[in-house]
Amino acid sequence: MAAPGDRAFAQQAIAWADALFGLARSLCKNDSEAEDLVQETLTRALRGEHGFVAGGNLKAWLFRILRNAFFDSRRRLHVVREEPEESMEEAAAVPDDAALLRGDRELTLLRNVVAADLEAALAQLPEVSRTTVLLDAQGFTESEIADVLACAPGTVKSRLARARAALRVTLAEYRR
Repeated sequence: MAAPGDRAFAQQAIAWADALFGLARSLCKNDSEAEDLVQETLTRALRGEHGFVAGGNLKAWLFRILRNAFFDSRRRLHVVREEPEESMEEAAAVPDDAALLRGDRELTLLRNVVAADLEAALAQLPEVSRTTVLLDAQGFTESEIADVLACAPGTVKSRLARARAALRVTLAEYRR
C-alpha cells in the first residue's frame, strides 16, 4: 500500500472508482448523480489524504467518504428525490449485446427481469440496510463494513441478517 502524498496513493484510490460507482448508483438511483458522487469522493480523498493512516484500509476509507458525501449532498438538497422505477418490461427490453451475439436472448431477458426485481427489492430497504447489503456484496468483511458505517461489527451482522430476511420476503412476493 502506498503512503499518502505519493502518486501511487492517488492511483490506488482511483482504482476503486468502479466499485465506488456501484454503491453510488444504488444510493443515487441515477447514473449521472452517481458519477458526480464518485468524482466528489475521489476529490475529497485526494485532498484529505493526509487523514489516511498509512497501512490502513484504503477501500473502507474511500467507501466511508462516499457515504458521507452522499449524506452531505442530500442535506444540501433538503429533499430526497424518488426516481420513477422502470417497469420490468422496460428492464427486460435492455439487451446485453454479448449475449445476443451468442443467441442467448431469452437468458438475457430473464437476467434483466431478475436484476430489476432485485433492484426494486433493494430500493425498498432503508438506506442503511441497503448500503450494508451492497458493501457485503462488494466483498467487504463485517469489520470493514463497520468501519465504513461507523458502527460495531455486531451491528453490521444484525443489519445484514435483517436486510437479507427482508429481501427474501420481498422477492418471494414478486414470484407470486
